[in-house]
Amino acid sequence: MKWAAVLLGCLNLAAAAELTGVRNVYILPMSHSLDQFIANRLTEMHVYQVVTDPARADTVITDQVGQALEDRLNDLYPPPENKEAKEAKEKQEKEAADKKPAVAGRLSILSETVNQADRQGSMSLSGRGHGTIFLVDVKTRGVLWSVFDRPKNTSPHELDHTAGRIVHRLKEDIKAQEKASTKDTQ
Repeated sequence: MKWAAVLLGCLNLAAAAELTGVRNVYILPMSHSLDQFIANRLTEMHVYQVVTDPARADTVITDQVGQALEDRLNDLYPPPENKEAKEAKEKQEKEAADKKPAVAGRLSILSETVNQADRQGSMSLSGRGHGTIFLVDVKTRGVLWSVFDRPKNTSPHELDHTAGRIVHRLKEDIKAQEKASTKDTQ
């Protein structure tokens, strides 16, 4: 029984380190521009630094998880390629370019455009979480925090009010975890 309490304490410390270790957050577009209201509240309440360059962010805030989010994160934060794989890919592309006639090159450009449009379609508003907001670590792709708070309507006043509740809840959860981590270390 004691080991379970120790394990729970360790998990609380790890979670606290994750939320309190966040410095810069990038906010992905959300339905009804809720992202703009959340950015405003995060800045106003001094919870996290909101950045407009995703490369500077250690976390993202989004209203969806799943394949569409994974695709978006891969676009924003491409996984590093090892040197051997990169050289093999370049060699393969060069060989393919040498073998293709000029017309085939034009067709491949068109097919890439079609593929990109299909991927963008997977980010449609209909697939959104409808009130669930997630804080996602860009390196581990793990969800660090989430909350469900659905706006009653889409008026700017209600969206701002909902964003205020979401950010207030995040701030309170950070404080609670900081308090728990300092209590556990004493």
